[in-house]
Amino acid sequence: MAYKFNEVKLDKGMYSVAGKGFSAILEELDPSEEYRGTALEGLDAYQRQLKRFGIKVRGASSDKVEKFFHSSESAVLFPEYVSRSVRQGIEESNVLPGIVATTTKIEGLDYRAVASLPSEDEKSLTHVAEGAAIPQTEIRAQDKLIPLHKRGRMLVASYEAIRFQRLELFSVMLRQIGNHIAKMHLADAIDVLINGDGNDNAAEVVSGSALSYDTLVDFWGKFEPYTLNTMLVSPDMMLQLLKIEELRNPVAGLNFAGSGDIGSPLGAKIIRSACVPEGQIIGLDKGYALEMVRSGDVSVEYDRLIDRQLERAAITSTAGFAKIYTEAALVLENA
Repeated sequence: MAYKFNEVKLDKGMYSVAGKGFSAILEELDPSEEYRGTALEGLDAYQRQLKRFGIKVRGASSDKVEKFFHSSESAVLFPEYVSRSVRQGIEESNVLPGIVATTTKIEGLDYRAVASLPSEDEKSLTHVAEGAAIPQTEIRAQDKLIPLHKRGRMLVASYEAIRFQRLELFSVMLRQIGNHIAKMHLADAIDVLINGDGNDNAAEVVSGSALSYDTLVDFWGKFEPYTLNTMLVSPDMMLQLLKIEELRNPVAGLNFAGSGDIGSPLGAKIIRSACVPEGQIIGLDKGYALEMVRSGDVSVEYDRLIDRQLERAAITSTAGFAKIYTEAALVLENA
């Protein structure tokens, strides 16, 4: 059987198609659905190109970096390998899915969020008499644009220094870059949860005395009509949480010793992060508090990578965050 992937013409222009990534272009030229029932079922278009050029990127017997540059066409695959490895690192350490209600992808850098600011009357479940007007909920565009930030790292390495390195090892280094990018996006998200997105929607700060079960219960009670289901905790407050008597029962102790997860008397998922300011806990209703706005995917300077100019190749990810419902996130501050 003649496979179509062997006939695809690769060139660097495939990285510059507006609104489409390299893998999407490959899929259009070589659809995966045409491989159902064949030995290549389960591989995407990019993985089939790796197979075409005999490039093995995983395992102890993975190829060396120089394998990508045996031909001008195989070199075109290198930036996508870098991008995928970085994305894998982002996904490995990414806690954003645990605090983001929705993700919006845009082209460009300008984004105006929408918000719903219900009054107290609108929050109540008012009985509507026959013929009476139905209460309204207003949704409007925010006054200010949501700032998007480019976060990333500069890949600084000569081709001569890495050409003989195994791709498995190089992938580890690229995943670490992804790990750093994920942490920078998390810091941006936490800043918006606390200080708002520029539209006068900073979180209410609840001051408490020494952290105790009673303090947490009072904090939990402030979330009506939302649900406190996620807590972002600074390292110092995490230590205090672990010392609360109600969290030191045998079952909670076994969970912490076995998995590192602590129980919560409030039923909330607890996430420890050094990005949270000292002495603070951010409580939120994950389903209503935060929107993530992404401009494109992981971006690499494909020209430099294809031409083996790795000395100053930028790897970046651009994203921002917007508040959805301001009251769905509160800050507990240790007084």
